[in-house]
Amino acid sequence: MTSSPPRALIAEDEPILAAALAHALRRLWPELDIVATCANGVEALQQGLALQPDILFLDIKMPGKTGLEAAEELAEQWPDGIAFPHIVFVTAYDEYALAAFEHAAADYVLKPVNDARLGKTVERLQQRLRDSAGASGRATPAAAATAAAPVAATVTAAPSDDNLARLLAQLQAMVPPAPRLQMIRAAVGNSVRMIALADVVYFEALDKYINVVCQDSEALIRTSLKELLPQLDPQQFWQIHRGTIVNASAIATAVRDEAGKLSLTLRQHPAQLRVSPLYAHLFRQM
Repeated sequence: MTSSPPRALIAEDEPILAAALAHALRRLWPELDIVATCANGVEALQQGLALQPDILFLDIKMPGKTGLEAAEELAEQWPDGIAFPHIVFVTAYDEYALAAFEHAAADYVLKPVNDARLGKTVERLQQRLRDSAGASGRATPAAAATAAAPVAATVTAAPSDDNLARLLAQLQAMVPPAPRLQMIRAAVGNSVRMIALADVVYFEALDKYINVVCQDSEALIRTSLKELLPQLDPQQFWQIHRGTIVNASAIATAVRDEAGKLSLTLRQHPAQLRVSPLYAHLFRQM
């Protein structure tokens, strides 16, 4: 009985570049089945969950969702017990940014597609798939979040070997740092409420707003978690879910239920906050 061919999804918003990548892959890896080509990050998320391919080629910059956002949301929504895909990022970064990329836990394809570079990527992917087949499959995102393997330079991102949360953090770190916030300014009627960051228990995404939750009050600010996160001290404020950032000093306990889902109780607030598998590594025992 022969094994089924590996399946790949390409997400690239430039049709000519998407076609060039698909053509090069078919030439270098005839057995690879390209099951979908997506024009934006939203479609990549939908098709990735529906088709569950073995490999994802994700453009870093796409409309709707970036490749990083699509990868993060795929990991959060991936079905339990199903092997998570290997990830290759497609990038047009210049040489300076590419040097940083070399030290992230992801392989990359540089635009325009280069056969020599893509050939090395194909070899690594084929080796990883062989390794996976001999080890009963790749890890799920939950297992990936607790993996302790060191990050290697220019290797394909596979959660069985690399911490996907660490990978995303490294790639997001390429973005120039934003100035640190000292105070939250929230409009309340005709006034502006000044909220010290030390008083914030957690931030919660609500459509186009963020709910700033304090011990005894809440306020809305019109921004996104994506814009807010780089302005916060990462030692003090931890992202625990795509839609939640918590003040680490407000955390009382991390509790895992019978299904293995992790949630937080807070010191002076009744809310319980769900932790995505991507961020479960933050709560390992010391």
